[in-house]
Amino acid sequence: MGASRRRTATASLTHETRQISTLSGDLRLALVADTHSKPHPLVRERLQTLRPAAILHAGDIGDPRVIDELATVAPVHAVRGNIDGRAEFPDVLTLRVSDGSSILFSILLLHIAVYGPRLRPEARKLATQEDCDLVVCGHSHVPFAARWPGLAVFNPGSIGPRRFELPIVFGTLELSAKGIQLRHIDCETGDVWSPPSSPSLTGRQN
Repeated sequence: MGASRRRTATASLTHETRQISTLSGDLRLALVADTHSKPHPLVRERLQTLRPAAILHAGDIGDPRVIDELATVAPVHAVRGNIDGRAEFPDVLTLRVSDGSSILFSILLLHIAVYGPRLRPEARKLATQEDCDLVVCGHSHVPFAARWPGLAVFNPGSIGPRRFELPIVFGTLELSAKGIQLRHIDCETGDVWSPPSSPSLTGRQN
């Protein structure tokens, strides 16, 4: 799986592009964020049960050994958050999901992308430039899902130390012939956790 690194015009962000392949056309990804060095003790068990093809971490990792631990479950694609060093991880990842002959959909992974319920202009611009269908972000610890024409946004919430009364949750992305389904999973119970909206996203038709 190759990767290319470049710098974007937005504050000289480091930006990599990688590919995730699915030969069957079906795919499961786990989406996590904001571990702050202390992921919930049940998160590894929950992820092992799901058996994702890859894990996406949307930043504020903390101790880089968190990534090593997640990588015992599945390959990890991670971006840096505002508490992370600049050397270990890129600021932005574009992930192209391919079936071997065409790109099925693309994900923009970065730490900060929304302000309240709104997508930040710089994040929208970057998603448009990268021709992405989904933005996955973190930072707020607030699980969030929204969809605008041509673009879905998903914050998986935090699997780190609890902030205020927020749930400890992560996300899943399921690709099938029906399209893409995004869900939040309660890390403590393993049950589906429902935010105000759970968007369904149709894959590209080529």
